[in-house]
Amino acid sequence: MKNYDLDNRFENFAASIVKSYRKMPNSYAADYLAKQLIRSACSSALNFGEFAGAGSDKDRANKLRITLKELRESLRNLNIQTKSNILTEIEAEPLKKENDELIRITVTLLKKYS
Repeated sequence: MKNYDLDNRFENFAASIVKSYRKMPNSYAADYLAKQLIRSACSSALNFGEFAGAGSDKDRANKLRITLKELRESLRNLNIQTKSNILTEIEAEPLKKENDELIRITVTLLKKYS
């Protein structure tokens, strides 16, 4: 499998989520959603990293399914945060765009290994 620097893209996505919360959120809901978004974004990067080292196609597909689940959770979280004005659309749009592209890449890879 050619890497095409996908590991880096997943890591950069997770890092940009972390960077977007450099200051503490100012409400219970914002804190809750920020922490959950950081967990799901980082989990997608970590599981994608495990995909590369998986021993079988079945294991690769499983890691990709987990990655996809976490990416979808991240996108839903970003949508909730913009709808509730925790993040502005300007802040969230580049994150949503990269999240969507990573979902598309993951789905394409999953079709190959399923």
